[in-house]
Amino acid sequence: MDFDLNEDQVALREGARDLLEGLASPAQVRVVVEAGGGIDARLWSAMAAQGWPAVMRAESTDGLGMGPVEVAVLLEEIGRVGAPAPFASTVLAIDALDGGGATDLADRVLVDVGVGPALGCVAWSRDPSAVRAEATGGSGSWMLHGRPDPAPYAPSASVAVVTAATDDGPALFAIDLAAVGRPERESAMDRTRELGWIHLDTTPAVRLGGADAVDRLVDLGAVFACAEMLGGANRVLELAVDYAKDRVQFGRPVGSFQAVKHRCADMLVDVEGMRSSTYWAAWCLGAGDRESSIAASTAKIWCADASKRVMASALQVHGGIGFTWEHDLHLFMKRAQLDQLSFGDAPFHRDRLASLLRTRVEAGEGVL
Repeated sequence: MDFDLNEDQVALREGARDLLEGLASPAQVRVVVEAGGGIDARLWSAMAAQGWPAVMRAESTDGLGMGPVEVAVLLEEIGRVGAPAPFASTVLAIDALDGGGATDLADRVLVDVGVGPALGCVAWSRDPSAVRAEATGGSGSWMLHGRPDPAPYAPSASVAVVTAATDDGPALFAIDLAAVGRPERESAMDRTRELGWIHLDTTPAVRLGGADAVDRLVDLGAVFACAEMLGGANRVLELAVDYAKDRVQFGRPVGSFQAVKHRCADMLVDVEGMRSSTYWAAWCLGAGDRESSIAASTAKIWCADASKRVMASALQVHGGIGFTWEHDLHLFMKRAQLDQLSFGDAPFHRDRLASLLRTRVEAGEGVL
């Protein structure tokens, strides 16, 4: 069987790389980072002009009609350069809004607001009780109480998609941040993105769906984080190999030393494992496969752990220069740390995977 990307997906990757190399070079990313971080409005506008935020929307609603595999292709390239643009959060928000019938809010996210399109964010919490939803009256209106985990791009988002606990289990809600107010921007290690705490106190919300909608959000969010980690890890591997070839000690390139060779080889194994697990999970989600949640959690477990190993090994290969602000390595390391936690870290997904497999075993089904 052929597991490679098809011609259209390869063309998408090449087009994305061209755009990002032109607008998200290391020097351009550093301009945003050294200005305090956040969003590169010019880059985000260029992405919107190519239809990236609506990549998973149906063509009948002016989307590109693509799926999670194509999003993973784009996110791998975004992670490769550490692009300061709210692509993943916006795609996730639009998918949840469309799936919950809130197409008016989804359309608003895509409206041009002068310097670029509006954007969406997702506030998910590892603790399911962090946010509580209460129905008010018989009109189907809801109020949210609590504080979810920090949400990337919340300080600039028009709409937030929030997971919350209800009397009937977990559910998914939408909040109009333009109406209720956006949170303040918080300081963060990763300056290629912005973060904000959304404080909810009898905040009006629209219900998008129940447990199935929450599961889809977690699956997609985990896989999208994996794709970004893959791109960043692959780039860091390239940086480490190039440095090992150029850095000379005792009259020889450090890459000729066995210990350095082994580190680089281990990094390659980790990166290729990340690639396989990420694209398998993305394919499962796109195909509606029954293994989707299992695949998503498996990918997040592997990618979160492998990303840590790759970043640590790259730091060792680079030696002292890798610790400096002037080297790009720290940008990828800090970005990876947020992705490792987003939509559940490795321990969270180990527990989730065990729960999913236990359900199958108890039903008398096979695990493999």
